[in-house]
Amino acid sequence: MDQAVDAATLGAAAGGGSLSLWGLFLQASVVVKLVMIGLIGCSIWVWAIIFDKIVTLRRVERQATAFEDKFWSGGSLDDLYESEGAKPTHPMAAVFGAAMGEWRRSSRIPGVDLVHGGVQERVDRAMSITITREMERLERWMIFIATIGPVAPFIGLFGTVWGIMHSFSSIAAMHNTNLSVVAPGISEALFATAIGLVTAIPAVIGYNVISNSLAHFQDRLDGFGTEFAAILSRQSEERA
Repeated sequence: MDQAVDAATLGAAAGGGSLSLWGLFLQASVVVKLVMIGLIGCSIWVWAIIFDKIVTLRRVERQATAFEDKFWSGGSLDDLYESEGAKPTHPMAAVFGAAMGEWRRSSRIPGVDLVHGGVQERVDRAMSITITREMERLERWMIFIATIGPVAPFIGLFGTVWGIMHSFSSIAAMHNTNLSVVAPGISEALFATAIGLVTAIPAVIGYNVISNSLAHFQDRLDGFGTEFAAILSRQSEERA
């Protein structure tokens, strides 16, 4: 017959195994330890990606603002192309360089009709391809965060289920259901779920915030491309 849990049993539970985070890790089975280590590694990588994306987005936004100031200052587009567009160092300069480069090459073709010769379509295509390429570069590793967010809790849950199964096996082998036998194993198992949640929550929040910032920046590039295409179209008509 199972023994009642009294004060003496609770005292034994407290001294039977360390319930600190490090103690729970050391007492866990090999499978649960592997789950914990994997989740901790994923958490570190998620935070590294989040930090990198935040820093990168702030930098390209700052560079885009500085470039737009130069673009709308009324200076020569050819001079701006030579200084910024020929060898772009940020996405907006790359979009400008792709469009301006295509327009300059087309305008040098003998007898070309800048208005009806398909120049505008080539310029639009060049900007569209450049925007897609630059956004793909900025979105690199976002799929990892998007995957870890929903998957990490289930990986932690797997560790929990495995740990509980291991605990029940120990209980059956010892023929004892005292708290000193049950508590450590259950705590180790639940610790895996806790790590899974700690990994998933920042990943989900970070993915949503960064995705929104990326979408905003893409809209900014698209808007600049549309405005620049209109300028080039007007210049083409003036030359014609």
